[in-house]
Formats: sequence, structure tokens, C-alpha cells
Amino acid sequence: MLSVLAFERLAKKVGIKRISKDALEEIRDIVTEEGIDIAERAFKISKHANRKTVMLDDVKFVMRHEK
Repeated sequence: MLSVLAFERLAKKVGIKRISKDALEEIRDIVTEEGIDIAERAFKISKHANRKTVMLDDVKFVMRHEK
């Protein structure tokens, strides 16, 4: 699991001065869910192409063809 502190750093980087722990945890959960979804879809594409390695192009394809 990704740390709340990492998301706090990201929030500060975009200009947020104060953010609640609950908000940080929610952002972390959403980003984690989306990341897992992207990884699963990229894996399916690589498997369809008869490859064992997920390539950058697989991830880019998934991102271009969002739901």
C-alpha cells in the first residue's frame, strides 16, 4: 500500500497547503484502485499479444482507450 505521506507530498507539490488525513486516504485509495485497473488491463493486452512482459505501449494503449 502506498503511504499517506507520499500523497501529502503530492498535494503540497500542486499547491495544497492543508489537507485532512481522510482526504489523503481517499485519494490514495482511488489512485491505488485506478492503478490496479490499468495494470490488469495492460496485462490482458500483453497476454493477448502472446507476451509475458507488460510493455510501456500496453499501458499507453490502456490510457488512450479509457472506459
